[in-house]
Amino acid sequence: MTTEIKVPVLPESVADATVATWHVQVGEKFTRDQVLVDIETDKVVLEVPATSDGVITDISQVEGATVLGDQVIGTFVAGSEAAPAPVAAASAPAATTSTKVIDIVVPVLPESVADATVASWHVAEGDSVSVDQNLVDIETDKVVLEVVAQDNGVIGKIIHVEGDTVLGAQKIGELNAGATASTSAAATSAETVSSDELASPSVRRLMTEKGLSASDVTGSGKGGRISKEDVEAAAAAKNAPAVPAKAAPAPVAQDLGERTQKRVPMTRLRKTIATRLLEAKNSTAMLTTFNEVNMKPIMDLRKQYKDLFEKTHDTRLGFMSFYVKAVTEALKRYPAVNASIDGDDIVYHNFFDISIAVSTPRGLVTPVLRDSDQLSMAGIENGIRELAIKGRDGKLAMADMTGGNFTITNGGVFGSLLSTPILNLPQAAILGMHKIQDRPMAVDGKVEILPMMYLALSYDHRLIDGKESVGFLVTIKELLEDPTRLLLDV
Repeated sequence: MTTEIKVPVLPESVADATVATWHVQVGEKFTRDQVLVDIETDKVVLEVPATSDGVITDISQVEGATVLGDQVIGTFVAGSEAAPAPVAAASAPAATTSTKVIDIVVPVLPESVADATVASWHVAEGDSVSVDQNLVDIETDKVVLEVVAQDNGVIGKIIHVEGDTVLGAQKIGELNAGATASTSAAATSAETVSSDELASPSVRRLMTEKGLSASDVTGSGKGGRISKEDVEAAAAAKNAPAVPAKAAPAPVAQDLGERTQKRVPMTRLRKTIATRLLEAKNSTAMLTTFNEVNMKPIMDLRKQYKDLFEKTHDTRLGFMSFYVKAVTEALKRYPAVNASIDGDDIVYHNFFDISIAVSTPRGLVTPVLRDSDQLSMAGIENGIRELAIKGRDGKLAMADMTGGNFTITNGGVFGSLLSTPILNLPQAAILGMHKIQDRPMAVDGKVEILPMMYLALSYDHRLIDGKESVGFLVTIKELLEDPTRLLLDV
């Protein structure tokens, strides 16, 4: 009987999840309650155990795929039917005669990018793949490029593993087009099983982090397959201090228990973020000015029209559209804030491209919302939503990241009450939004509880004077506290 493998029901506040690690592969047998796959959400990792003994027949969502609650991600055959079809070794030579080896190469890199890093292989040697399936992610300083299969076939060789530095158009693997997993397995049945066949990409990455090879780890899975638990056990055994045979037991006080540490290399994106932030701090005369805004008028407006807005425009009415509209109007009134320094020149931009800070699994990125002055509220909401989804899925292209005259970062979504944002070079200013907090405020001689939010404007004092920076921030405050002015352009 065929049984579906589904994503567990996600918590109410979680929209989607990611397939983190498959502990089994197609054709592999397993036992009841064995963990088949890990599903990662924003906060926790959910394990999907087997409901009975069986064998995997299909994996429809590979590692790294974004999935929804209760979505089918694979199937297995349970009970006595769980017997994989035997492989006829004699048929292998005939099947392989029609195969063609296709090189898997790094995409052509942008002109400003010298090299890249192999971020993650989504397949292993011997895996069957279909045309246009994502094989490997290549990470540059700014974006992640996907390399897809050019034909149906089987992965023959992986030349450059995760973490290797590669160049544009460099060969990193081979695809045996036209081959099938069964013929590939038959042709290699007499060969020694490699570490790539014994471990998934995530397990191999963990072995690299621990400084272990396949010979150092004893696999507890079917056919000697290595799990993350096997790697952790081998690492613990390797790091344990050697005790002479006749030595007395170590004192209890020396037992460190679970006090461990892990050392991993920085990703290219994280290194680039660190370099640019340090450059911004050391090469600009950065100063921050603060103000606060009463968010009650906008909150009342959203409450009144959010349902009608969503019904009319098929998108939710959020706060970011108000922020972007207010910033755009303020930039029109203070051109110096929309400028940048290039050597000894000041470049004034006559267009309004707003960078939106987006937190992704790989780090903070700032994709650009183009021509914000020409977008409606619905257009802004849709544009920001598309950029956020691209960032979460690692689909941002170089065109999405380049340019931008001014940046908005909203730390309030994480609970930040007040912060000083760092400039996003070569821009001259960045606006930090924060958590909306109910606070007692004096209004017409009386104390009222109002939803207040702090604004922080960091700016390059070489280009922007105090008068302009304060005037710019006060303009944003006034527009947000009276959103009707955004519609009337006053």
